[in-house]
Amino acid sequence: MNTPAIKNRLHVVDALRGFALVSIMLLHNIEHFDVYFSPANLPAWMVSLDKIIWDSLFFLFGGKSYAIFALLFGLTFFIQTNNQNKRGNDFRARFAWRLLLLFIFGIINSAFYQGDILTLYAFVGLFLIPLVKLNNKWILAIALLLFIQPYELFSLFKAIQNPDIKIANPISWTYFGKMDEYVKADSFLGTVYGNLTNGKRAVIAWSWENGRFFHILSTFLFGMLAGRMNLFSKSDKNTKFWTKTFIISIIAFVPLFILQKNLSGLIGSEAIRRSVQTIETSWTNLSFMVFLVSGFVLLFNTNAFRNVLTPFSAIGKMSLSNYVFQSMLGAGIYYGFGLGMYRYTGATYSLLIGIGLALILGLFCTWWDKKHSHGPLEAIWHKATWLGAK
Repeated sequence: MNTPAIKNRLHVVDALRGFALVSIMLLHNIEHFDVYFSPANLPAWMVSLDKIIWDSLFFLFGGKSYAIFALLFGLTFFIQTNNQNKRGNDFRARFAWRLLLLFIFGIINSAFYQGDILTLYAFVGLFLIPLVKLNNKWILAIALLLFIQPYELFSLFKAIQNPDIKIANPISWTYFGKMDEYVKADSFLGTVYGNLTNGKRAVIAWSWENGRFFHILSTFLFGMLAGRMNLFSKSDKNTKFWTKTFIISIIAFVPLFILQKNLSGLIGSEAIRRSVQTIETSWTNLSFMVFLVSGFVLLFNTNAFRNVLTPFSAIGKMSLSNYVFQSMLGAGIYYGFGLGMYRYTGATYSLLIGIGLALILGLFCTWWDKKHSHGPLEAIWHKATWLGAK
């Protein structure tokens, strides 16, 4: 999840990754790290404020922040592969080993938070390996094919043939419904076991049901293309590209978002509506993600905003460490074996906790970055990646 140390480091990428991580952290906090619970006896004004905060954060970051991570994952894959190719090395086998290490980090993270994305990235990342030698046209074609959600389009075709068919509830609901049994309990080991068994099944099922596997690989490939085209370096040509992308993405997002909010009234068949909703939501999220990325890059490359956004860089350089640390801290704060704060905090209080955690991690990262070339887990990942290398 972190770019390699190179002479001309792309600081905008570090900052963008840090921005994505902080936004993920805020979402996880208002969700109580997947413990969906609304405290009783809150004043009416706070209930209203909680709803505004919840809706606003999910509008801005829900389904978008993880996609930014995926985009930058693909970019990192290109940078690492390209750097090794210049040295006459084939990075593919080493990258597969690196993904196995990431999967192990993901399992550790999953013990604390079942919604982990590291294991998903590690699995989907394997599909990059056979595609690395393809030219840009083929990569773009495959990325677009995955983006349109081919499996769900097939499901939609079947639903159109039989619109009155009754469809079962998503399988993930069954697993998510069991989560309260262990997350709200006071046993740490019980929570770890539940997260690694029931929780992983829930997340894998949910990711498949919502087209995340196709969406992740598609975004990986778009990130790889961005690396090949050197789009994140500062130049007049790239400024024009990001400006056009910014405009096009928001133009695409507006009708997609309006459609998303009105699907229930437009489509009567539940079978058709569910497939359309899965497809349309992924398109909406990706268009707004591109809007966020292009806007961030344009702002970062201006003198007025660079100093404001630069503090995200230290967090982004240690994204793997911070992603795991925030899961450990969040579980300790909200789950039953810890402080059990899910009982007392709505979105407003949880947002304040999330901001506090982001500030603490930001200060830690700034201090650590001055003394070390890699974050704590990044150092382990880097050293383990190159075990046995000459």
